[in-house]
Amino acid sequence: MFDVSRSCYYDYRSRKHRVNPEREQLCSLVNQSFRESRSAAGSRTIRGMLAAQGIKVGRYLVRSLMRELGLICKQPGPHKYKQATVERLDIPNVLNREFNVDRPDQVWCGDITYIWTGSRWVYLAAVLDLYARRVVGWAISDKADANLAVKALEDAYHRRGRPERVLFHSDQGSQYSSLRFRQRLWRYRFEQSMSRRGNCWDNAPMERLFRSLKTEWVPNHGYRSITEATMDIGWYLMSFYNQKRPHAANDGLPPVAKEEKLKSLSGIS
Repeated sequence: MFDVSRSCYYDYRSRKHRVNPEREQLCSLVNQSFRESRSAAGSRTIRGMLAAQGIKVGRYLVRSLMRELGLICKQPGPHKYKQATVERLDIPNVLNREFNVDRPDQVWCGDITYIWTGSRWVYLAAVLDLYARRVVGWAISDKADANLAVKALEDAYHRRGRPERVLFHSDQGSQYSSLRFRQRLWRYRFEQSMSRRGNCWDNAPMERLFRSLKTEWVPNHGYRSITEATMDIGWYLMSFYNQKRPHAANDGLPPVAKEEKLKSLSGIS
């Protein structure tokens, strides 16, 4: 009726009950990568994570295996933002959404978000290098003041070997427009840039980082203490996000891998 030979039909029936060791191993690796990302990785991300381990597999095969295993990633839908155009006259928007830069330590972005820790909110300040979207500095405190922003900047400054002539971009938060923070930028010989008021798209890489952190990593109920939050978030930012998580802006490479690739290319030339 279907113009299929008898031998092909029986071979198809036998394959349904036959165990494929390679496919089973790949299922195990897909499941492991999914659990490592705390149920946040989709087929593209898992394909990138497997590629970093030297395992070549197509995105659609990964998606098929995820469907078989019942793995559903927890990525939120798009969000609507208000638009605004008001700039600070003393600190203009120098970056102007030019997020693609040529080298590390050319442009840094900073922002602050909040995390629930059992009985109170704590605040996370992070600094992102735009070249590879690498987190280069961070700090956590129970107060969202200028000291928190300065601590994160200090952490980034010393981790990166005290660079100079870096453009630091942020929103118009009081922490970043404070005298203490601006003095620290002057001491480091950094130039300052600020987003337009109420326009989150002007600092989109930081918004994306915090979205990934909260949807992929932070537990739904928050943390039990600031100590637990500090340890877990620190591991995510400096280990998983920087070293393992594939990033779309890096053509699927983790931030550290993209910087190492630049170093190897510079060495060849």
